[in-house]
Amino acid sequence: MNWIEKLIKMVEEEAILESNLHHQLAVEEFNFDTCLSSLHTYLGDVEDTRHRTAFLDADSVFNLPLFSLQGVVLFPGATLPLRVVEPPFVAAIERALAQVDVPYTIGVIRTHWDTANRGMKLASIGTTAEIRQYVRLEDGSLNVVTCGQQRFRLRRRWRDAERVPYGEIQITEEDVPLRTPQGAFGKLGPLSNRPRSHAISHMLSSRAFWPQWVFHMFDSYCLAERVADMWKQIVGAPRMDSLVKKPDVLSFYIASKIPVSESTRQELLDIDGITYRLRREIELLASIDLIRCKSCQTIIAERSDMLVMSSEGPLGAYVNPGGYVHEIMTLYKADGITPVGPSATEYSWFPGYAWTIAKCSTCKTQLGWLFTATKIKLKPSSFWGIRSCQVAEEICRNL
Repeated sequence: MNWIEKLIKMVEEEAILESNLHHQLAVEEFNFDTCLSSLHTYLGDVEDTRHRTAFLDADSVFNLPLFSLQGVVLFPGATLPLRVVEPPFVAAIERALAQVDVPYTIGVIRTHWDTANRGMKLASIGTTAEIRQYVRLEDGSLNVVTCGQQRFRLRRRWRDAERVPYGEIQITEEDVPLRTPQGAFGKLGPLSNRPRSHAISHMLSSRAFWPQWVFHMFDSYCLAERVADMWKQIVGAPRMDSLVKKPDVLSFYIASKIPVSESTRQELLDIDGITYRLRREIELLASIDLIRCKSCQTIIAERSDMLVMSSEGPLGAYVNPGGYVHEIMTLYKADGITPVGPSATEYSWFPGYAWTIAKCSTCKTQLGWLFTATKIKLKPSSFWGIRSCQVAEEICRNL
């Protein structure tokens, strides 16, 4: 097991611990096994590839099968399920499985509607994804489970003669977590009895004369502790000591689970620098209060309504039978949303729950789904899954 595997395993263990504590509900009111949804059992019996890719060198360039996904931002360490139906993309997975230089690896990048140019636009930063599990169905389609590995910058893209999508990608160089050196805060002696020139010289020769909080603003480990504490307050997670010791892993872990719009998540992925990403996450975590419909700004829920229904956190990616990937945040309750149509249990992302399409009561946009328990003893009896692509860009206390 390489060090990437150890870090991912560490994240998964922390996530499982996280799922066992729900501050929104009393213990006796929650008995759903959150590990079930993270296993993506609706995909059927997928086979483990038993292959793990080594860490790719920074700045190295590769040609990879490229999946451009609408409404999805993949981070290193996060799980991404895929339902591959179209022949060119089935061929893309097959090519990835047979690659020699970077086997079992594809590129994943977000695509979105560009209002200004009235067309689809690709992000410039994406994430490599390692194929962990897959199964071929009788109709020739594939069910695949991947895991995000490393950020990359997209240099160019094309389709080959068989219409298989490819991208030339360059692996992004990640920085090293910064820690303020021990003893960086020099103590200034009394200056009242010193000549002015001597006092200035003494200040300049001291190791530091800025307040300690200034240095903490750029100390990755101090920022990691603060982010972890804020996250625990929001989702009721237990201790996250192992993640705090790895600020780089923590920055991606929080970015992949924080319930914000997809454009804000892309912003977090684009950030170069652990310290800057953690500082931005602190801003977002401090501002999360009201969640609104993107189309009409109707208030959907509050921060206290968030619910962890997966061991991967309150936000995760799921794929429907047609191959469309949805990133959804789960909520204990929601306002201004109306269930529409009959409920169904087939292909449910949460075993034991039936799903019903849910639309905004004001603008009628589909915001997500209402999930209701099919057994009386299963708790919670119901909850909401809201698509992150339908959440307003700004989530702040002042709205």
